[in-house]
Amino acid sequence: EGDEAELEELLGPSPLAAGPGAQRVAVVHPAVKWGPRKPLLTTAELQIAEAVALVDTLQNWTILDKIIIPTKTPDKKFIFGKGNFQVLTEKIKKLPRLTAVFLNVERISSLTKKELEDAWGVKVFDRYTVVLHIFRCNARTKEAKLQIALAEIPLLRSNLKNEVSQLDQQRGGSRYIMGSGKTFMETQHRLLKEKELKIRSALEKLRRKRSILRSQRKRREFPIISVMGYTNCGKTTLIKALTGEAGLQPKDQLFATLDITAHAGWLPSHMTVIYVDTIGFLSDLPHNLVESFSATLEEVAYSDLIVHVRDITHPETVLQKASVLSVLKNLNLPSHLLESMIEVHNKVDLIERYKSTEENALAISALHGHGLEELKEEIEKRILKTTGKKILTVKINLKGPQLSWLYKQATVQDIEVAPEDGTACVKVIISNSALGRYKKLFPNSKLFMP
Repeated sequence: EGDEAELEELLGPSPLAAGPGAQRVAVVHPAVKWGPRKPLLTTAELQIAEAVALVDTLQNWTILDKIIIPTKTPDKKFIFGKGNFQVLTEKIKKLPRLTAVFLNVERISSLTKKELEDAWGVKVFDRYTVVLHIFRCNARTKEAKLQIALAEIPLLRSNLKNEVSQLDQQRGGSRYIMGSGKTFMETQHRLLKEKELKIRSALEKLRRKRSILRSQRKRREFPIISVMGYTNCGKTTLIKALTGEAGLQPKDQLFATLDITAHAGWLPSHMTVIYVDTIGFLSDLPHNLVESFSATLEEVAYSDLIVHVRDITHPETVLQKASVLSVLKNLNLPSHLLESMIEVHNKVDLIERYKSTEENALAISALHGHGLEELKEEIEKRILKTTGKKILTVKINLKGPQLSWLYKQATVQDIEVAPEDGTACVKVIISNSALGRYKKLFPNSKLFMP
């Protein structure tokens, strides 16, 4: 009960939440058109389209205008040059009943945020705050909520600097809390540090719990397949198609899935596998957010296979692939997982006469079932290779202990009994180590490979 009360306190209302009310937003994209910061695989129009898609996932948020403004200096305090900043300010001031500006950059400093809010007279959000708000709206489990609370700590620290400089101005530089000898800044930093340690401790408890569940799955020898991809590429739709799980309701929006969810499916040999649905990726997803969700993403390291789903109809599909692979490399996954990964080109039904230019990629339509049988066969082939399992038929004597042993040590698929001589042909999926033990125990048993 004490743990639950502390959890509730940690998951209390966020001081950073944009609030439940409606927001009327201008989306502003600083377009770097030259120099080392110029993006290579995308355009300003596609980047602002993704920013718009992010805002569209939020209930009661309305976009009043989309503005692309060129800049040479995205790292400077005002982001734009003097002339362009003036043009932008005039455009913003003309928008009716505007409540916020979404500046499509990864992070802005607390100082820049304050200066821009003073200049425009409305709230200013960057990608970090918008994505965090989407996460907050979509979080269902305690673990997801804790991970969001952890991702908020750097922002709270950044805001603290702002508050302190304002207090200094108001109080004429007197920084000490009455009689304590401690500055307001020191006290607030200590409280934030304590909160961060409590969140990490609570996440560690949940992680240990998940580790126990994982070891139970491993004991039962269910192969685990992590389905990954850029946000809104169709991962949940694909898992629904592979498992036939009616309860899965895919949503056409960014970050619909925040929590790891596991779903049982069957391969052509009737082998049971677990498909794991994971959080989607985003280009320029702030590092702190990825780190906060690393507890969730670490589940991927324990899978037997990764299926990388791509929305092949998206104009930035090449950039999206690069973003996903970049995050996967940073997760320090075992090399065999990255090498055996299956790449799936989804939504091919939307492209007339689709032909892949990439070798080894499988073309599918998760929505219409096109290419799913080939995908299942490929998954089975790679699972058998990576787990060292074999599918074979064993001829046994029904009076002996073989059948009981096979049920305990392997996965029995099918039994054909021959009543005339008291034998049976048993089709099994068995690991190399279990097969070695079987041969030692029952040297006279006949084995047939398919």
